[in-house]
Amino acid sequence: MLYLHAIFKPMNRVFILLLLILSSSTAVAQINEAGVFVGGSNYIGDIGPTTYIAPQDLAIGILYKWNRSTRHAYRFSYTYAKISSSDLDSEAANRKDRGYAFENTINEFSAGIEFNFFDFDLHQLNTQMTPYIFTGLNYFTYNNNYFLNDQLVEHGNDNGVAIPMVVGLKARITHSLILGAEVGIRYTFTDNLDGSNPSNGDYGDLKFGNSNSNDWYVFTGLTLTYTFGQNPCFCPQ
Repeated sequence: MLYLHAIFKPMNRVFILLLLILSSSTAVAQINEAGVFVGGSNYIGDIGPTTYIAPQDLAIGILYKWNRSTRHAYRFSYTYAKISSSDLDSEAANRKDRGYAFENTINEFSAGIEFNFFDFDLHQLNTQMTPYIFTGLNYFTYNNNYFLNDQLVEHGNDNGVAIPMVVGLKARITHSLILGAEVGIRYTFTDNLDGSNPSNGDYGDLKFGNSNSNDWYVFTGLTLTYTFGQNPCFCPQ
């Protein structure tokens, strides 16, 4: 129960913020989408395997889209995820011998632009489908850990920014529901999601791995959004 409370408490605050955004927007100017993301997460760094897409931990979130045309939308989201990895799952002999493992949690706030490859006109009630890409800027929080005597030690929270690179495919499945499947790689500006490069200068001798390569994390999953608001006119005035 404490685990679920830790997940949904920050989500409640973000949901209230999204409601305020929606209530202040003018429905005649755009079509709105609000919904959920459910999927898995994985990490790429100095511990464990280096497979780019290998969802193994839970990732859930909420999202809102403000469709400005049939080709692009502004997108905002909050995602909670767990990331973990173990050297024992790596194919590299030096990592297997080291035997480190870690867990961390990510609270991500994202804003950016989603671009459709084909027209996705929500005026039309027929079935529609299009590939899409998304990018923008992410702000996230995580645990700032380090290893001492081969044991992971928690050392408070930290925050950072990341660049999302998301590709997906979405389709209209009912009059008001849109289903999507996507993979999103996040390049971060920190090298300590795994505890390999603690930011505290007092722990400089505890660093390991490649300090010239920052960590990545990946979300893979499904989105389901509900469309609402008066249909805009996407045609030229």
